[in-house]
Amino acid sequence: MPAPARTQLFMASTLYGAATLAAALDAGFFPAAGRRLLIVANTAAVPETTPAFDEAPGFERLRTRFDGVLSWNETISPFHPSGWSPRPDDAPLWERHLRLLWGLGTDDVEIVLESLQVNPALALAQLFPDAPLDVYADGLMSYGPTRSRLDPLIGTRVRRLLHLDLVPGLKPLLLTEFGVEPEIVPGEVFTKVLAELSDATATGLPDAPEGAALLLGQYLSALDILTPEEEERLHVRMLRGAVGRGHRTLLFKPHPSAPARWSRLLEEEADRLGAALTVLEAPVLAEVVYQRLRPALVVACFSTALLTAHTFYGLPVARAGTDLLLERLAPYENSNRVPVTIVDALLPGLEDGPDDGPGGRAPDSPERLEALLAAVGYAMQPRIHPGLRPAAERYLAAHLDARTRRYFKRRRLTSLALPGAVPTQLAFLPRHPTVRKVARRALAVRRRLLKRKKATASA
Repeated sequence: MPAPARTQLFMASTLYGAATLAAALDAGFFPAAGRRLLIVANTAAVPETTPAFDEAPGFERLRTRFDGVLSWNETISPFHPSGWSPRPDDAPLWERHLRLLWGLGTDDVEIVLESLQVNPALALAQLFPDAPLDVYADGLMSYGPTRSRLDPLIGTRVRRLLHLDLVPGLKPLLLTEFGVEPEIVPGEVFTKVLAELSDATATGLPDAPEGAALLLGQYLSALDILTPEEEERLHVRMLRGAVGRGHRTLLFKPHPSAPARWSRLLEEEADRLGAALTVLEAPVLAEVVYQRLRPALVVACFSTALLTAHTFYGLPVARAGTDLLLERLAPYENSNRVPVTIVDALLPGLEDGPDDGPGGRAPDSPERLEALLAAVGYAMQPRIHPGLRPAAERYLAAHLDARTRRYFKRRRLTSLALPGAVPTQLAFLPRHPTVRKVARRALAVRRRLLKRKKATASA
């Protein structure tokens, strides 16, 4: 009896993610299959007004890697991809529906997806409970812990984590609680795929003179991290910093969903400073801009594009605003914390000057950075990674100072009883017998008062 045919389902929500998949396919990470289908998920807040990435310039170059392209939004309409998942009792019905709708028949299905811990990736994994899973990471979040506890019936199906080596020598923490091993998608293959996109979108970019600086917007207010006014001020800070470094020609690449008024405010500030500003409105990846225009400096807050510029293209980079982000991110386990920490610890600040290195804040080796992220990862998800506690204690005991305290919150250290929870000069207090005696008395008085209050209320 012949073996069932094999169909590989690839899900992506961004052009960057689709390019990562194309690079993994070109590098031979996936065995031959009867069919390879790309499932496009448009996770914009209002998908009806924001084109999906398969409509972006250059996507046709990526389409050739797949036998078909499907729309997840159309499949589950009228639900939003980020908010819908199947009810457990309905999952078998949905699987039969999708096998009929997508022509899968009785094929063995393999699924490759991103951000497994949230929808739409989680929903797709739930709909094919027997399918093995491969996860690919298209950004710095792969170096942090899984953002929430995954059902073991999902997590144990993951075979590997494919990721770009954005920080050479640093091993991802994502999904390690299930023993998932990471595999590196070669950077040279990835940049070759991006070169295809660059060739396809060459006409959408203006010419830029030598010495131009590129500013990247991220639309952080949409994530409720900053207010719109604070993000506007951050962009102005980036512009002023670049001009302060001597760049008189500036390029600003706004987030596709950002309001147009932000660009106008930057143009007014550039005029005031006597600099020339060009807003890049073409919907292309930042990496395409790197290849076509070769900026002399790339400035952003904590965008993954900073690391691709630094690692894959050898471009000078600078960060701006990470100090504010480290202060504002809430709750502590916010999954953006690790990308912000990496950028803040590894890359130079915009105000540090072009020759000052990483602002005196970079770890001196990949091992030091890995130790920092182990401590941050444990503080973020202690229940998922209890085995990281000794590493967190060692790092905090040896390296917690005025420079590194920015990566931790005293309240979180206190709740986890980690070093640094109280000032060093007061560290003796929790162990002092008199202090402990007074604390026990205070707790006893508090319990009696609460008991009286309840008794009075019931009367």
